[in-house]
Amino acid sequence: MRKKPWANDMIESRKDCVIDNPSSFKGNWNQLYSGKLVVEIGSGKGDYWNKMAHQHLDELWVAVEKSRDAAAIALKKSMDDTTANMKMIIDDASQITNWFDEKEIDRIHLNFSDPWPKKSHHKRRLTADSFLLSYKSLLKDEGSIVMKTDNKDLFEYSLVKFTNNGFLIEEASVDFRRNQHDEDAITEYENNFMNLGQPIYRAVFKKNLKEKND
Repeated sequence: MRKKPWANDMIESRKDCVIDNPSSFKGNWNQLYSGKLVVEIGSGKGDYWNKMAHQHLDELWVAVEKSRDAAAIALKKSMDDTTANMKMIIDDASQITNWFDEKEIDRIHLNFSDPWPKKSHHKRRLTADSFLLSYKSLLKDEGSIVMKTDNKDLFEYSLVKFTNNGFLIEEASVDFRRNQHDEDAITEYENNFMNLGQPIYRAVFKKNLKEKND
């Protein structure tokens, strides 16, 4: 992504939703907004975050994006239509356990995450072992992780990683958009793949509580 010379100014101007010190809310995110806590990791230009937050006003939607340029675009696009349940953390998701307490998050979304195709880079994937261990500790027992991607290799890799890290597959589809899903917003990025006739892979994961009890 090209550098946006106005990115820092945009971020500074959006104190209404940018969380400068997310660690200060650890264990107390309900102080910001009542309802379920939903975290989208790797929110990019913010289309999904914006649309889903508007669709689910009973939930607090926290976008996590490490690229300041992408975050600035998301903030600019939502400038005139930001709802109180929209918050953003501009930082690397590797720090996520510093921001949220154990069993605090109701749902995590991983939308079209970077597939890091080189095998030597697989540890950077948002579904690598280190990330999944963090998600598992932060997710409520009844919580879920929703993953959506256009990358078949990443999807197959992730199914194995989730299973090996104590998650159960609740739903899985290798062509999610073959049916209409009004409950799940379609972003411009996703729509581009759909127009090309490429399948969208999606799965929902939950903790294996039986494993914990055993």
